[in-house]
Amino acid sequence: MMGMYFITFREARRLLLSKATGVNLDLRKTNRTWEIKREGDEFIFPDGTRVSKDVIERIARDEGSVYFVKDGGVYKAAIAGEHYYKLVPTIPPTIEINGIRMHRTKGVNPLQDTRNKVNAVRPKEGETVLDTCMGLGYTAIEASKRGAYVITIERDKNVIELAKINPWSRELFTGGKIQVIHGDAFEVVRKFRNESFDVIIHDPPRFSLAGQLYSEEFYRELFRVLKPGGRLFHYVGNPGKRYRRKDLQRGVMERLRRAGFVGVKRVEEALGVVARKAEKKR
Repeated sequence: MMGMYFITFREARRLLLSKATGVNLDLRKTNRTWEIKREGDEFIFPDGTRVSKDVIERIARDEGSVYFVKDGGVYKAAIAGEHYYKLVPTIPPTIEINGIRMHRTKGVNPLQDTRNKVNAVRPKEGETVLDTCMGLGYTAIEASKRGAYVITIERDKNVIELAKINPWSRELFTGGKIQVIHGDAFEVVRKFRNESFDVIIHDPPRFSLAGQLYSEEFYRELFRVLKPGGRLFHYVGNPGKRYRRKDLQRGVMERLRRAGFVGVKRVEEALGVVARKAEKKR
């Protein structure tokens, strides 16, 4: 972890309420614990950073944020700009942008949510996967763990920065089997060669934020870069009321068929749609 230690309300409360000083400092990516010494009203982290009890008490009250200790200071894992981005201490963390979470967190954790999506297309050893919208990279990491080589695209540099902070996203930048491209998927996909990918996982932001990523024009590009026999999973989500979701899903399925995809069907547990590109006739 090299001098970056993470603390959420859970660890802060543990430090305040018990004499036990061994706490997890990597957002529960591992079961490892680190020793934190206490001197008076200060807590001393493994790199020597002294954090006052007041700061720990403030973190203990904040159930919606992740903090980290680095180079002698305590920082919130958040970026304020045109929008407000922060890591949320679900396990593993998700990102919240202007209060909207990027992963499903009700009744399912972000890791299970990711596995549901990846299981819909089951990447195999040696296959090449396109992950159109990286986020924290859990989809890309899960696909790479199954032996695939992954190209993942992320438009928002602030999301990439939070991924670089998040210990659960580390394999994006260290594994060697994942290539991260900073750019708009709508433009980037146009530059790929025909029939480049065995699998495409398309998990775009909600329709109101990224309508072009739900367009027939974009689906035709996805069809073009998919190999014959290749599989597509398209996350559609659960926006608003049931009838609206059905309308959005139905529209997605119709446009995918018009773009050339076959075998288009719903995958309820992953809140999305699967499709494939027909094999070439011999």
